Amino acid sequence: MNKFNQFNVCALALGAAGWTPAAGADAVTDWNRVAGDAAIAACLSPQFDPLRESRLYAMTHIAIHDALSAIQRRSQPYAYDALAAAGSSAEAAVAAAARDVLVAEIARHPFAFAPECAGGGLALVEAEYAAALAVIPDGAARTAGIAVGQAAAAAIIDMRANDGAGTEFADFTYLPGTEPGEWRFTSGLPPFALAPGWGSVTPFALTHSGQFAPHAPYPVSCSADENANKTIGSCRQYARDLNDVKMYGGAGDNIRSDDETEIALFWMESSPLSWNRMGREATAGFGLDLWDNARLYALLNMAMADGYVASLQAKYGFRFWRPETAIREAGSDGNPFTSPDPDWTSLTPTPPAPDHESAHAVEGAAAAEVFRRVLGTNHVNIASCSLSLPDPTTRCGGLNEIRRSFSSFSEAARENGRSRVLVGYHFQNAVDEGLKRGRKIGTEVVTNYLQAVN
Repeated sequence: MNKFNQFNVCALALGAAGWTPAAGADAVTDWNRVAGDAAIAACLSPQFDPLRESRLYAMTHIAIHDALSAIQRRSQPYAYDALAAAGSSAEAAVAAAARDVLVAEIARHPFAFAPECAGGGLALVEAEYAAALAVIPDGAARTAGIAVGQAAAAAIIDMRANDGAGTEFADFTYLPGTEPGEWRFTSGLPPFALAPGWGSVTPFALTHSGQFAPHAPYPVSCSADENANKTIGSCRQYARDLNDVKMYGGAGDNIRSDDETEIALFWMESSPLSWNRMGREATAGFGLDLWDNARLYALLNMAMADGYVASLQAKYGFRFWRPETAIREAGSDGNPFTSPDPDWTSLTPTPPAPDHESAHAVEGAAAAEVFRRVLGTNHVNIASCSLSLPDPTTRCGGLNEIRRSFSSFSEAARENGRSRVLVGYHFQNAVDEGLKRGRKIGTEVVTNYLQAVN
């Protein structure tokens, strides 16, 4: 397609996009699935642009939530505060709200390097919308439902019109650092910085992108005092993390088990796509109705969208180097506990953004915390598939589909975080800080937004 082919896996996923929804699906969860299918068709997912993908899902589910809130007020609205006409069809409202947001935002933000992908996303949404309306009896209820859905969509689209999401996806003018610890461009990709302005996008729930900021990365170089000091935060901790990812995360010699390699590749797919799918499957037996699901998925996707905004702000604030650069240049890092390997590369090409903190870890922890708080339990049986495994038959919907099983949301979040070390992308400290921040973001969103109404 173009020189960014190595990142573009949308085409290989399209065949699996329309698998059967989880048992107990309703209009909200079905449109949650449609949003993911549309993101794949528009080449935002399953790996290329999770930043705009997360925003797309958040806006879609806010519109759905607010449309249902206008029909029956069970939780506080976010952008659209009105009352719908009596007897409005809830299913029509959900479909119209989702359709209008998805169409408007896919058209506004087509795939950065392949604008032709937008057409596939738009066509998919329109087909799903026509199918959804076809099973709703024509009449005043459907007409009123469509009207309230469209109004809710217009409200969130207007609210987010100038939120900064038009920032450059790939900045080829960005100047990397040159000193030990400073981020450099990594191998296998063109020399650009991924969305350095995303940290300035207006959050959905956080007061600012620096809220709950992570601790700084460990010091790279050792002073005389630090050589004899084993306290947390010393250069010894940095060396421990470097040697950890060096042994486990490389494309060449490594000590990863086969299961750890599967973990590394399984969790490479887009976090918003993965955690929304996981939510649909894991919560199917909780007896949630349309309004419950509308609130759950709005909170989930607000938290994940804000997680990316916050994490990108931290990444370009610290500008800390990735393991690939650190391992190759360990001979000049001023740390006696590290040693260089000039040929070391991560298992797959390292994303073109700084290391600290791990946005992937933030996303997983934020999602897990939202599920835990909304559902009232962390313990749930999860069996999740992925679209990023190298063998197409093992991906979601494939003949040999691989599912990884967990007994809690937090267990899944921890494995998701660790996967970024096993794939060679992050130091463990970046993962640990991301997990802590993600939990705080999830708590903040659930505690302060879409609160229940008596």
